[in-house]
Amino acid sequence: MLGSYFFYMQWKVEYAGLILLSTIVDYCVALFIFKSTSATIKKVWLSLSLFTNLGLLAIFKYYNFFRAELEVLLTQYELESVFPALSLLLPVGISFYTFQTLSYTLDVYHGRQKPEKHLGIFALYVSFFPQLVAGPIERFSHLGKQLKERHQFRYSNIAKGGRLILLGFFVKMAIADNVSASVDEIYVDPLGHNSLSVLTGIFFYSIQIYADFFGYSTIAIGAAKLLGIDLMDNFRAPYFSGSITEFWKRWHISLTGWFRQYLYYPLGGNRVKTYRWLFNILLVFVVSGLWHGANWTFIIWGGIHGILYLIEHYVKKASLFNSNSLLAWFRILGRFKTFVLVSLAWVFFRSQNIDQAFEVFEALFSNFHLVDSFHVKHQVWILVGGFIVFDFVLRNSRYDIWADKVGPALRWFSYALLLFATMALSGVTNHPFIYFQF
Repeated sequence: MLGSYFFYMQWKVEYAGLILLSTIVDYCVALFIFKSTSATIKKVWLSLSLFTNLGLLAIFKYYNFFRAELEVLLTQYELESVFPALSLLLPVGISFYTFQTLSYTLDVYHGRQKPEKHLGIFALYVSFFPQLVAGPIERFSHLGKQLKERHQFRYSNIAKGGRLILLGFFVKMAIADNVSASVDEIYVDPLGHNSLSVLTGIFFYSIQIYADFFGYSTIAIGAAKLLGIDLMDNFRAPYFSGSITEFWKRWHISLTGWFRQYLYYPLGGNRVKTYRWLFNILLVFVVSGLWHGANWTFIIWGGIHGILYLIEHYVKKASLFNSNSLLAWFRILGRFKTFVLVSLAWVFFRSQNIDQAFEVFEALFSNFHLVDSFHVKHQVWILVGGFIVFDFVLRNSRYDIWADKVGPALRWFSYALLLFATMALSGVTNHPFIYFQF
C-alpha cells in the first residue's frame, strides 16, 4: 500500500489525498451500510459515497467544461455567469480509481459483497499501483481477495509477468509511439493533406490508441503477476469483432462491464418498454463518452457508438437479413465494416474540438489530389502489419499462455525479437499513455 502511494505521489504529492479521501469515505460507508437495518439509512450512506466520489470527479474533470457551456448560454441572453473558472490539474487516473471504489460500495449496498474490515487491505485495493492510473477497473470480489492471500516467490509468476511486461513495452514503444508522429502530422493540418494521407492518419490512430492502451494494460497485468496477483484481461483483439456489440465485449472490457453492471442494469436493462430500452442504450454510451473527457467530441463519439449499436440490433432483427446469401455477405464483411465504423468514430475521439473533426472528414472526402508531403517509413508499415498478424493469431488467447505452449526455441526467439524491436525500432519521442488523461 505504501509502495502504491509512493508510486502515485511521483506525479503529484498533494493529489494522493484525493485517493485517501475516497478510500476512507467508502471504507466507512460500506461498514455503515452493512450494519444498518433501515433501507432509508442505507440509501443515505450510499448517497454520501456517490456525492463524495462523483463530486470530486465533477469538480476536477467536468466543472470548467459545464461552466464554459453555461457561460456561452448566458451570453446569448446578455447575462453573466456567477461561477468562477478553476485552475485545477486533472488528477491522473481519477476516473479509474473513482469507478473502482464506487463499485465496491455499490456491491456492498446491493448485498453482493461483504465489507472489508481491514482498512489497509481496502486502501491497497483502491490504490494498487499496476492498475491505479489506467485500469483495468477491478471488482473487490476479484482483486480484494487476492490481496488478502499469502503470496510466495514463484518463478512461473516472474516468467509470465516478464513476458507480458516485455510485450507491453513493445506494443507501446514500437507500435503506438511510431505511428503517433504520422497521426499528429495529419491532425495538425488535416486540410493540408490529400484524402489518402488523411485515411492513413485515421487508420494509424486506430492502431495508436489500441496499441497505447493495450500496451499499458499488458504491462499492468504483467507487473501484478510478478507479485502473484491476477488482473482481468482488458482487451481481446477488438478490431477483429464482427459487430459493434462484439467490439464492446473485446474493447476496454472492465469499463464495459462496469457500465453494464452499475448503470445499464439499474436503469432496467432490456427488461423495459422499447422506448425506454432505446433511451437506456443511448444514455449508457453517451455517459461512456463523457467518462473519457469533458468535451463534446467525446460525447458525440459515445453517441455514435450508441446509434451504431441500435442500427445493428434492428438490422439483425429484420427478416430481410435473417436468411439467404445476403446474410453471408454481412458475415464476411462484418469485421471490415466494424473496423471502418470504429475508425471513423475515433476521429471525434482524437480531435481537439468538433471543428477539427469536420476538417478531417472534409479532407477525407474532398482532397483527392495526389501530391502530398506526407510520408510513412517502411519500417512503420512492417511493424503495424506484424502487430495486426500477431493480434489475429492471439485473438482468443494471450501471449504468456501462448509462450507456455510452444517450444523453448520459438519462445526465446520471440523474447529476443520483442526486445530488439523495443530497443532499436521504438519511436523517438516520448508520448505519455493516452488514457492517463482520463
